[in-house]
Amino acid sequence: MKRIMVVDDEKNVLQSLQRALRKAAQEAEFSLERHTSPVEASKRLDEAQFYVVISDYHMPEMSGVDFLKLVKIKQPEAIRIMLSASAEFKTVLGAINEAKVFRYIEKPWDVTALEHTVRLALLDYEQTQVQQTMVDEVKVQKNKLTPQELEKQRLEKEEPGITKVNWGPDGSVVLEDI
Repeated sequence: MKRIMVVDDEKNVLQSLQRALRKAAQEAEFSLERHTSPVEASKRLDEAQFYVVISDYHMPEMSGVDFLKLVKIKQPEAIRIMLSASAEFKTVLGAINEAKVFRYIEKPWDVTALEHTVRLALLDYEQTQVQQTMVDEVKVQKNKLTPQELEKQRLEKEEPGITKVNWGPDGSVVLEDI
């Protein structure tokens, strides 16, 4: 299932976003995950793949730009959207230049425009995945990517972190404390 993450430190904004996207979620078949903490949300990025990540700009633990820059590192294929009550040009420019956001949405948002933006983001994600699959297939045909590397990429997209193993000095597998 397609996943969308929404991060905003205000619970009422998250609830409002969920209500606003309820119809689109049913039609486009995506689930919406809400987080009030960008720190907790960044941990979730290590556990699941997200198609779209929407973040507020002003948050106490971390700015939206810093959070979306982290998303870009952890899940570069995820489409990033900035949400803010500020329409200040520097804010918008920083989000675009630093975090490579797909769109900037002003609070309060227009529900129809929000739904449209999310649908466009999902479409962009899917088109990018199709293009990457075609590039990978060409690499396999030209012997630049082995079938094992291709499978590793597929597994990593499904379950981020699954192919990363911590090895001990003696060759044993080191498990993280949970």
